[in-house]
Amino acid sequence: MTSLSASLVRGALSSPFKRPGRVAAALPQERLSRPGSPVAPGPLAAYARICGFPESGPLPLTYPHVLAFPLTMRLMTGRAFPLPVLGLVHTWIEITPHRSALPGDPLELSVYAQELTPHRRGAEVTMATEARVGGELVWESRSGYLSRHRQEATATGQTASPPPAPAAAPVAPEDLPARAEWTLPGDLGRRYGAVSGDRNPIHLHPLSARLFGFPRAIAHGMWTVARCLAEAPDQAEVCAVRAEFKAPVLLPATVTYAADPTGGSFALRGAKGRVHLVGSVTR
Repeated sequence: MTSLSASLVRGALSSPFKRPGRVAAALPQERLSRPGSPVAPGPLAAYARICGFPESGPLPLTYPHVLAFPLTMRLMTGRAFPLPVLGLVHTWIEITPHRSALPGDPLELSVYAQELTPHRRGAEVTMATEARVGGELVWESRSGYLSRHRQEATATGQTASPPPAPAAAPVAPEDLPARAEWTLPGDLGRRYGAVSGDRNPIHLHPLSARLFGFPRAIAHGMWTVARCLAEAPDQAEVCAVRAEFKAPVLLPATVTYAADPTGGSFALRGAKGRVHLVGSVTR
């Protein structure tokens, strides 16, 4: 948490000097790593409680992402990273567990920046995370983060065309049956930020969220996908997860978790059927 707080301060100081419109800028080539160590039980239990996971058994499918987040932030707040970290929006995530990770496993974590591409609303970076035990790859993920801004023109005077978007999850969210309704308090962003370390100002308070174009604080995307996955059956059999964050959840809120009978496709819907999240689980 100490290193993560330092990264957040560094990100706040460096963000005004970044030029996010330069989508052709090179990404840092370094890979940041953390030596293997077992998971601290207290933070794990707090994370499980706020997301709805069991407090015993294998690690939640999303937890290695949380453990590696200080490394991700250190990389994204470094001088070589081209996007300002303040206001970055998590847009999608893919998780591939190769086997169940246990709390006592000495997880070796590493992160690197994989790709930077134009987006119709700015620029999107893909960050990759890997978890190993004794050199064996047990878990990996890819995440997209959007920096919203007006793109700079190319040499021809035109804005760069965005590449094809990642394949959408095979789900019709409006047709999925409702499974549960959750009431989300206004301080959910601060509570999840205290557990995960992700204290991006868009999640913490209406005033800080307005600086980045949001009328109120928004829920963390990783909380929404974790809360949905906590409802999925047979988590030990999951081979892959894909989730896309379609619209921010403005806090406070009442949302509906919807899923097919097998739990293969899921969605999070808000007022008047607005879709916040769509996802799929492959077994």
